[in-house]
Amino acid sequence: MILILNAGSSSIKFALFLADTVPGADNLLCDGQMSGIGHSIHFHAVDGAHHTLVNDYLPQGVDHEQAVARLLQWIGSHYANNRLVGAGHRVVHGGARYIRSTLIDDVVLAELRHLIPLAPLHQPHHIAAIEALQKLYPALPQAACFDTAFHHTNAALATAYALPRALSEQGIRRYGFHGLSYEYIASVMEATLGAELAQGRVVVAHLGAGASMCAMANRQSVASTMGFTALDGLPMSRRCGTLDPGVVLYLIDELRMSTDQVAHLLYNDCGLFGVSGVSDDMKTLEESSDAHAREAIDLFVYRINRELGSLVAALGGLDALIFTAGIGEHAAALRSQVSQAAAWTGLQIDAQLNAQHATRLSGPNARVSAWVIPTNEDLMIAQHAWRLLFR
Repeated sequence: MILILNAGSSSIKFALFLADTVPGADNLLCDGQMSGIGHSIHFHAVDGAHHTLVNDYLPQGVDHEQAVARLLQWIGSHYANNRLVGAGHRVVHGGARYIRSTLIDDVVLAELRHLIPLAPLHQPHHIAAIEALQKLYPALPQAACFDTAFHHTNAALATAYALPRALSEQGIRRYGFHGLSYEYIASVMEATLGAELAQGRVVVAHLGAGASMCAMANRQSVASTMGFTALDGLPMSRRCGTLDPGVVLYLIDELRMSTDQVAHLLYNDCGLFGVSGVSDDMKTLEESSDAHAREAIDLFVYRINRELGSLVAALGGLDALIFTAGIGEHAAALRSQVSQAAAWTGLQIDAQLNAQHATRLSGPNARVSAWVIPTNEDLMIAQHAWRLLFR
């Protein structure tokens, strides 16, 4: 079996795949999460048919290492006839060096620590899960699978900032994120869209708590809305998205905020939550009668349309738009708004198909088609880990 871990500040999402062959949807044994780390942890898992396997609460104050230990204990008990042969981790930032997944050793782990300032919300928790597993299973091979890696096909011009060359040479450039999600979408585009359209000019909108968009040509990343860190681009549930750097200088110089205070503001108090003052959850905002909730949604749609224009320019046109991730897959009203705002591209969405959450949202005669494809980052990590372990 291969264990997949996606560790956050207060949760550990996990999946378990059989390792007899290259993992696919049929190889999934279970998936779930431990949420509420540091408080009362809710431990929930379902099998491949979505039947509940465990729905329990762990004691107060359990940390990442203890949570991983409890997970391994449960796996060993529930899957006693199978052996754990490796683990794969989602790691948000791989920097310029890691353009593909890699087995983790001391050198790799040290590099990941150096990248913490570029992904402070994510990187420390990925490392905590890796170290916890190392301590509990020292001989177990572990693979790091990077959200930045998919974007290594971007041209140098697409990744450059207009900074002094000395700073650029230190690695201050655009990287792009959500690469594991985009890689999965690219892997199923031909089967879903057809061979000709999959090779064309496609924008994928990964709209969730973290949100970004990626321009693809021939199923490879050409440009992305995220940059040096995962703060850039679209407004998100609690992150600000694109911001004039002068705002940061103003916060520090005029409002006397510390860098820690600014970081907390930009990562935790902005986005849908900051604008609405109501919630960072799209469903809650859509159901709210508060005018600020409506404004937050409208701003989100406006920014999606603005970023879409930028990505269409990078591609030289548009053939299809794909929605994915939590909001993209489930928020039909939001998809409809985006379609109306992006009508200038030729994008069309059929209202009935959209309400049904169909895979293809556009009629057969649409010049630019719209699609919904559920993402599967866990499967991509499992496949990368399997190939590193067995090839």
